[in-house]
Amino acid sequence: MGETQDSGIRKIIEIDEKKCNGCSLCIPNCAEGALQIVDGKVKLVGDVYCDGLGACLGHCPEDALRVIEREAVPFDMEAVHGLLASQEHPAACPSVSPFSLSASSPQRSERESALRHWPVQLKLMPTEAPRFHDADLLVVADCVPVAHPNFHASLLSGRTMAMGCPKQDNIVDYGEKLKEILKKNDVRSVTVATMEVPCCSGLSRVLDWAVEASGKAIPVRKYIVSVRGDMT
Repeated sequence: MGETQDSGIRKIIEIDEKKCNGCSLCIPNCAEGALQIVDGKVKLVGDVYCDGLGACLGHCPEDALRVIEREAVPFDMEAVHGLLASQEHPAACPSVSPFSLSASSPQRSERESALRHWPVQLKLMPTEAPRFHDADLLVVADCVPVAHPNFHASLLSGRTMAMGCPKQDNIVDYGEKLKEILKKNDVRSVTVATMEVPCCSGLSRVLDWAVEASGKAIPVRKYIVSVRGDMT
């Protein structure tokens, strides 16, 4: 496709990996999907996908992005369409952009939410982020918050959450992502909460593997929630 075209001098994005902290705030602002997180850093996945306009520049808190002029193949919109169609979670989707949440909400309820960051889906989370600094990590099956009536107060409060479903997603990918999070960050402890159904046990097993593979002695606490909401 576009990568076989003759190259020439044009404007294109450049990423300073020393400055990049993997926050991924730039990613949803690249409508072409040219930026992705790889090994905890933002990477340009291909010159052919970058239009050089720099829509991502103003969203980097570390000033790690800039537009330069260098030799590159021409921008190819057809290639961009193919890239976006192949992505399970297109980079242009704003729902994957990480951010912190304040303690209060404009719409207050009788019980305040304990959620303090976004995204929460494990497969969407970066492997390095401020949220993991000195954190108590909560790895939770995604049915647990629905089943457990006191989830925010008893499990989520004070913890950084990573949510997933070991039945619907690739459990090997979960293990690799958790291993990298534990290796690259100073996580203090891990709590895992799963449902009583058999398929949920995979999440607990893969967490044990990730802790061992990280090479760190991180304490792990485990809970099981019944379909009626009881927790043991």
